[in-house]
Order: sequence, then structure tokens, then C-alpha cells
Amino acid sequence: MRRLQRSHTGGGRRPPSAGGGQSSPAGDERPSPVGGGRGPSPADGDRERSRTGGDRQPSAARRAGRPPFRPGGGPGGVGGRPHPRRAPRRTPRRLRRASCLVLCALAVTVSPVLGSRPPDSYAAPGRLARATSDVYRLTREEARVRERYARAEPAARERRREADRLAERLNGLRFVSGVLREDAGAAARAQYRTGGFTARESSRLLDDPLELLSVQEDDTGRREWLARRLGETDDRSRALAAEARATALSWQVLDRDAARMRTALDAMADRLTEARGRLDALAAAEVAEGRCRTADRDALEPDEGERPGGDPSRRGWTRPVLGYRLSAGYGGSGANWSGTHTGQDFAVPTGTPVRSVGPGTVVSAGCGGAFGISMVIRHPGGWYSQYAHLAAPFVAPGRRVRPGEWIGLSGTTGNSTGPHLHFEVRTTPEFGSAVDPVEWLRRRGVGV
Repeated sequence: MRRLQRSHTGGGRRPPSAGGGQSSPAGDERPSPVGGGRGPSPADGDRERSRTGGDRQPSAARRAGRPPFRPGGGPGGVGGRPHPRRAPRRTPRRLRRASCLVLCALAVTVSPVLGSRPPDSYAAPGRLARATSDVYRLTREEARVRERYARAEPAARERRREADRLAERLNGLRFVSGVLREDAGAAARAQYRTGGFTARESSRLLDDPLELLSVQEDDTGRREWLARRLGETDDRSRALAAEARATALSWQVLDRDAARMRTALDAMADRLTEARGRLDALAAAEVAEGRCRTADRDALEPDEGERPGGDPSRRGWTRPVLGYRLSAGYGGSGANWSGTHTGQDFAVPTGTPVRSVGPGTVVSAGCGGAFGISMVIRHPGGWYSQYAHLAAPFVAPGRRVRPGEWIGLSGTTGNSTGPHLHFEVRTTPEFGSAVDPVEWLRRRGVGV
């Protein structure tokens, strides 16, 4: 009944018109099959008013408070039944407040851990210790590989020369063996042609059988000697060929080992260069900051026989560094100095252990200026020695040192054109009282 009522109010199907045409649903203006038409429906009027901008009047269903009928289902539903509208889910106020407090506490706890970092001054001692340890370790490894390579490469060259000598001797034996085989073949062919007589004048001596036998006996002895000599030559050739193969194989093994060592040495040299660059950069940063910290000498791992703490039984004097090259000497002049050179320079790579030349006490340490990182040691007899342009000191003022004790690592801080140790001997701890350090060491039995 409800649908029937809606059809009479314009929402349903209209009856056929008088012209015989069949009506279509509301809003359809197709002509009927027999040419009849229909008048405009209320829905057509609504659409026309919408296009022309006029006010649209509510339908009878809307005025009655009912939703308009739509074929196939109502608004948002099926069969005219609308979906039930769900109310928005609301979080209780107490739960929201507790969640906010938890998030705030978590942010306060985690933000210092994630956002903060230790200052450079706090991390510098650790970086300096790692840099000194890396340079020292790589220096020792590079020295060991270089020593093995220095032994392996000459051994490979000598084994190659031996292989060449054996190959030359083998070629000589093979030539002799070829000549002997040719003679033996000629004798065999002559014996075949003459029926067993291979002597050169056997045809002339056919009338004298005794002389023919005598000559033939000598020729038989020669053939036997030729066969023995050929056998001996073949045996020597086989033995020499085996020795030559073994020598060539060992030479190839030694050559490959030397090539691997050379490659490892090149790679280690690159790593050592990078480590020395890092140590130089850290030392320069320490000087710029004005705080030259003492590095930990105990973190180093010296080789067997090395004594970073010095030799307690030694009472004499020693060189300040080992494995050096003398560069600028005492009394020299140049653009790098305001006056004359007051010490002796020992050209050594960055990270070379610097040793105290004798027993004494560290009286001062420098951090900047022309000498860069430096220290002065007082020795018996009123003498003082200075060690300048260091990368890292190992001892602080007031420390007593032994002869040969490691007091720091060489570097290139201060007024320096390259890694080296500037060594001075003075009569006072102050600059301006220097004497010739090389001559001073020679008087104490130390040659440089």
C-alpha cells in the first residue's frame, strides 16, 4: 500500500496516457512506442528549477518526514533500510591524561641519551690513545713485513739464478747426448751394411783375418765406450732435469711469496700513512687547544727485546731515536730559524719512539710555539736535554726517567717542515744556552 501511494504522488510508475503510449519511470522523457507522450512530472520541474537557479520545493515524502524512495535501496542501505549511524568512540579523559604523562616521562628520559654527545675535550684522550697505539702497532707490523720481504726477495733472485744455471747445464748435456746418439747410430748403420765389420779399413784387410779381428776389436771397444757414455749422459740429464724442475718450482713459490709480501707492504704503508696523518691532526688540535695531554705508554705492545721503560742496568748514555737520518745540524742557518739552528734534527717518521738520552728528571713540558709539543730533562752534572716537535708525550714534569726510556712519539708540531725530532743539549733549562749535541754525545761514547 505504501508503494502504491507513492506511485500516485509521482514517486512510482504512471498509468498509460490516452494516446496509447506507455509511460516510463519518473524523469524519463522517452516517447512511447505508438508516438504518444506524457506530461512533465514533478521531478522534471525540480530539475528544471535546479538548472535555472530557482528554489527547489521539498517533495511530499520529505514534507511527510519520510526519506525519499530510491529504486534498489534507501539512502546508504539495502531495500530502503538505512545503516545505523555509529557514535564516535571517545577515549576516557583519565586514560588520555595517563597516556600524556607516560609520553612526557619517556621523552624526558630518552632525549638526553639521543641528543647529547661527549665534548671533544672529553673524547680526545681516547682518540689520542687509539691513534698512538695504531701508529706504533702498524709501524712494528710494517717493519716485520719489510724484514721478511728483505729476506725473501734476495732468496727468490738467487733461486732464479740457480734455476738458470741448471737449465744451461741441462742444455749442454742434451747436446752431448745428441752427438753420442748420432755416433752410435752411424756405427749401427755401418755394422748393418758390412755384415758386422764396422772398422774403417775392414774391406782392405779381408785377406788378413787376424789383423781384421784386431782392428774390429778396437772398434767394438769404441762402440761400447760410446754406449756407456751415452747411458751416463742420459742418467745425468734426467737427474739434472729433475733438479732444474724442483729449482724452478721453488723459485716460483719464492717469487709469489715475495710478490704477496710486496703487495701487503704497500697496503700496510698506506694504512700507516693514514694513521700517522690522524696522529698529526690530533697533535695539532692539542696544540691549538693549548692542552697537550700525556698519552698512555702502557697501551703500546712493544716487541720482544724492546724496553719502553728503559734498561735499569744501563748507566750510560744512548741515542734519542733509532733508525734515523741526520738532517739540519747544529749552528745551521736558513729561513726556518730567526738565528742559527740550536740543535740537531733527526729525520724520523711520525710515531717513532723518542728516548731519553740518559738518566734524569723531566723539568718542563711545552705545548705550542716554535717547538710544538716538547719537554726538557735535567741530567746529572747540570746538563739539560730538549726533545721538540713531538706528536704525543709519555711523561709529565716531575717524572724520573732512565736511559733509553720512551718519553714520547716523534711528530711535526710547531715550526716544522716535516716529521723529525729536534734534539738540544743545554746548560740551563731555558732557550739560548745550547751546545753542539752531536759532540756532547760523542764525548759520552755515543756516536750518531
